[in-house]
Amino acid sequence: MLAKLRSETLILDLLVPVIAVILSFLVGALFILAIGSNPFLVYGQMFGECFGTGYGFAQVLQKTTQLIFTGLAVALAFRVGLFNIGAEGQLYLGAFLVALAGWLMGSLPAVLLIPLCILAALIGGALWAGIPGLLKAFFGAHEVITTIMMNFIAIALMSFLINQPAISVRETVHTPAIAEAAQLPRLSQYISSFSGSTASLSLLVALIAAGAMWYLLWRTRTGYEMRAVGHNPHAAEYGGINVRKTIVITMLISGGLAGLVGVDFVMGYKHYFEEGFSAGLGFLGIAVALLGRNHPLGVVLAAFLLGTLNYGKIALTEAVPKEIIEILQAIIIIMVVTNSKIVKRWIVKWKKTRLERSLATAG
Repeated sequence: MLAKLRSETLILDLLVPVIAVILSFLVGALFILAIGSNPFLVYGQMFGECFGTGYGFAQVLQKTTQLIFTGLAVALAFRVGLFNIGAEGQLYLGAFLVALAGWLMGSLPAVLLIPLCILAALIGGALWAGIPGLLKAFFGAHEVITTIMMNFIAIALMSFLINQPAISVRETVHTPAIAEAAQLPRLSQYISSFSGSTASLSLLVALIAAGAMWYLLWRTRTGYEMRAVGHNPHAAEYGGINVRKTIVITMLISGGLAGLVGVDFVMGYKHYFEEGFSAGLGFLGIAVALLGRNHPLGVVLAAFLLGTLNYGKIALTEAVPKEIIEILQAIIIIMVVTNSKIVKRWIVKWKKTRLERSLATAG
């Protein structure tokens, strides 16, 4: 009976993002009508551009890849009751270290250089998130404030470093290109219809990261401790879990996941670090985590949806203002938060009714 209740509860919980997306597209249709356009034609054009050609679909995958990394970073922190709002700064530092590693160690063979660059991304993001983690664990400093402040420091620091003569390529303010051995192959090398797309094998890295996060959370002792702290830190501490250690470990891993954005941008896309490249990816990761219900699989699906909207925004520049798609993204998040509260109430009432009926039947 309990197992059946759990499965039915899970199904109801999964309905939250589905309902949110449907309602969001309906509300978005009203905005499209308000500017004098046909919602059916606009949505049809957007999905046609995204999925009607191999190039469009590959570009959606490229957008999805970056959002998977930031979504996983935020989702992991949420699982432990932490609010990592610093993914923007963490991915900045991760990408910068990837560019330096790929440039300075360019003489190494690809079999060594590619793992080293990926490790540099993990270390960069982890170090930047580890500072707020330590401040939270040992001084009680709220991670929302510290991670936001770390964003400003990271962006300013990278701006200073990239403008140094020894690093900067002055024309466009970016680092020198990484060695060819550090570059990830484009998917178009394996799928001819993806020709011209910037999607790369960094998508595989993102999917591996999602699988690793699932394994960590539900198949390891550390993951159990993380989830326990997320449910109730005081009870977890009473049960013998080192809450401070768990907080620091969580922030390190969360930051490392955010830093992996540099794998896609530097190793798979531009092949160098460029100032201002992130364009709010870290903050959009919050939306991905919420929509994906903080579950690795949900994050992948949510990243794909928002990746579609992100590329659709570019494809629809002549049909409707890009702000319409940005409004749609915001509405999705509002709907998710609102529906979560409503559905949770339904689930509690539904569980109570089911249990009462079961007890009455058993009696």
